[in-house]
Amino acid sequence: MCGIVGYIGRRDAAPLLLEGLQRLEYRGYDSAGVAITGKTGGLKTVKAKGRVRELDAKLPKRFAGTTGIAHTRWATHGAPNDTNAHPHLDADGKVAVVHNGIIDNATDLRTRLIAEGVEFRSDTDTEVLPHLIARSQAPTLEEKVRDALRHVEGTYGIAVLHSDFNDRIVVARNGSPVVLGIGEKEMFVASDIAALVSHTRQIVTLDDGEMATIKADDYRTYTTREGSRTAASPETVEYEAASYDMGGHDTYMHKEMSEQPEAVDRVLRGRIEDRFATVHLGGLNLDAREARSIRRVKILGCGTSYHAGMVGAQMIEELARIPADAEPASEFRYRNAVVDPDTLYVAVSQSGETYDVLAAVQELKRKGARVLGVVNVVGSAIARETDGGVYVHAGPEVCVVSTKCFTNTTVAFALLALHLGRIRDLSVSDGKRIIEGLRKLPGQIAEILAGEDEIRKLAGEFAHARSMLFIGRVRGYPVAREASLKLKEISYIHAEAYPASELKHGPLALIEPDVPTVAIVPSDDLLEKNRAALEEIKARSGRILAVAHEKQEKADHTIVVPQNEPELDPILMGIPLQLLAYHTAKELDRDIDKPRNLAKSVTVE
Repeated sequence: MCGIVGYIGRRDAAPLLLEGLQRLEYRGYDSAGVAITGKTGGLKTVKAKGRVRELDAKLPKRFAGTTGIAHTRWATHGAPNDTNAHPHLDADGKVAVVHNGIIDNATDLRTRLIAEGVEFRSDTDTEVLPHLIARSQAPTLEEKVRDALRHVEGTYGIAVLHSDFNDRIVVARNGSPVVLGIGEKEMFVASDIAALVSHTRQIVTLDDGEMATIKADDYRTYTTREGSRTAASPETVEYEAASYDMGGHDTYMHKEMSEQPEAVDRVLRGRIEDRFATVHLGGLNLDAREARSIRRVKILGCGTSYHAGMVGAQMIEELARIPADAEPASEFRYRNAVVDPDTLYVAVSQSGETYDVLAAVQELKRKGARVLGVVNVVGSAIARETDGGVYVHAGPEVCVVSTKCFTNTTVAFALLALHLGRIRDLSVSDGKRIIEGLRKLPGQIAEILAGEDEIRKLAGEFAHARSMLFIGRVRGYPVAREASLKLKEISYIHAEAYPASELKHGPLALIEPDVPTVAIVPSDDLLEKNRAALEEIKARSGRILAVAHEKQEKADHTIVVPQNEPELDPILMGIPLQLLAYHTAKELDRDIDKPRNLAKSVTVE
């Protein structure tokens, strides 16, 4: 959601900034802009509604400068247009600011500034920042920015240029990610390491309440409130620029689905302990005595991460016999939930920066709860704020909708469930059974992906449905939820997910030939119950696509998937439905990697 890129050094800044913005396009945006300054001072700014390519086309041929900031905006305040695009300037055109986040008291600040004679050009909350910075009487840019931020309530990741201080960029973070990239006689700043990895793998991640000044050959970090120095040290990121390329695929989504066998192998690697029929999760920071004292597990996530949490909660209940449930973090943080000291809370986020999840973590920590994180991005805010956790090692995921990270997150939950189960009452034989199942997953996922041509043909039949219903029981219901979400996100076809057991309680009213049903039908102890649901749908002339371990007689079509252990089957049954959503969207000529109105990393409410 929005993207920031900054550069200071010896090279021409504009091409580097545009390249960085292009690497952040997956985050979702509706306009873009760039501001640069050179040794002679003065700011030059170009902004454009639409994609980065529209911005590139608007840049004048003479747009040289060795220091600059750039931004892709996802509209929150004001319509997507050239005026509301970032960077925003003060009245004299000396201060340029790019901003991710939301300034909660922007209306009050705007009213005050207008009363003082300031004329605003845009409808954005961000524009108050350059005016506040420009009006500060402090002698340095760092102090001017600190003065301005003392008046601000809300979330922000910002980068600031000032034509009177053209040897530096000042950045600050509060709730929205900011990372520095350390080069050779040059420095970078971004909201995501994807914009940096083609130039450096040495990064510094700012904490909330922290600022930094970057110059071509130096950086320093300090607190926003007092301005006292902090000891932020560089770390080496594992990703390379090639990780963010399409690798010969038509879309990032297709590439990332195809990477799932290798990604699952990564999350398993080095964690299985055959001797004790368990797994080693060293990052949990949870000893056996503490694990045995857990009386409940509450999993918090948003969107796809919430659905992965639903799968995880069922695994924990089945394998560890601990009551567990999942809840949207965006709801949990507002309902004044009872925080129980015997409950283990698990925060799930692919980016590790999802604002609703991070805010829930901070509230839980304030109330003394133990919180673990299940995240993909090493060193992210949630990873740092939690007491411990599990990295899912999916690798970079560029498509806005999550596929391989969802799959790896469910596998990570299987590892956590097995770990807790073996500490408690899960037998050695059951531990070995689950480990054998985990080891089969990469090969079985590859087998499912090999059947893509069949699913492509099915997608052609369903692409023009006006709505679709997804159903499943118990283990199958979270799969139905996630599959329904995927179809909505990238094809824009309306879809709903229901427990199959709820058909008689309302959803049967929807059944007709133009509303196909996708049914999750594993060969488990609920097989006959699921088949009865298919009978009910067929009796009302409904079309059915079943995802099952064997051909279903009542279904018009069946996608047969390989069978694993019952607890692990949901991991596999979601894979063909990713492909179905993908090829349905492709049939409809949708922008698959960047679906309308959506953003990859939701860092605002």
